[in-house]
Amino acid sequence: MPMSHGVHCLLVDDHALFADALGLLIAHRHPTVRLSTANRLSGALDQLRQAPDIGLVLLDLNLPDSRGLDTLAQLREAAPMARVIVLSADDRAETVMAALDGGASGFIPKSADAAALDQALRTVLGGGVHVPPALTRSADSATGGELPPLTARQMDVFRCLVGGLSNKLIARELALSDSTVKTHVQAIFDKLGVTSRAQVVLQAARMGWLP
Repeated sequence: MPMSHGVHCLLVDDHALFADALGLLIAHRHPTVRLSTANRLSGALDQLRQAPDIGLVLLDLNLPDSRGLDTLAQLREAAPMARVIVLSADDRAETVMAALDGGASGFIPKSADAAALDQALRTVLGGGVHVPPALTRSADSATGGELPPLTARQMDVFRCLVGGLSNKLIARELALSDSTVKTHVQAIFDKLGVTSRAQVVLQAARMGWLP
């Protein structure tokens, strides 16, 4: 679902220069986005509790009070329905895939220039997924550039997977049993020729898929 109209975004990063630059870019290029900031995970969690309308989080994994994928896990637990875009100086393929498997809806390397950052934000705010181009180009694809045929319910589950929702949240969102969700997820894996959630998001990004 497109998020560009009036979305509340939380930027969590302790590098002041980078955060200020990204904040200016968002204000200039995406004036409908309402931006809040935090430089600690604790501050981000406080803001998420106070502002449940936050729909997008831009998250640096390495903060003074939290490091690595545990940062993403804690934030996802606090705001399971918000989409999370990871910002990181570590853009190795294994780091990107681990973030996607942890529920991130996208990944933006901190080495990206302003144009690449802007394009990534446009993609995500438009309802799509963003993965570093180098990773999408190198990824193997069993389905080429098209989404394989999915049933209507599988498409619903696919959208939730791309959005980073866990099986439990997909069940709640779609009013399905946990076992039914697991069945649909496995069917999607089989049709896409993948074995993990990260690969589903990567496949969606390669296809330029939008909900």
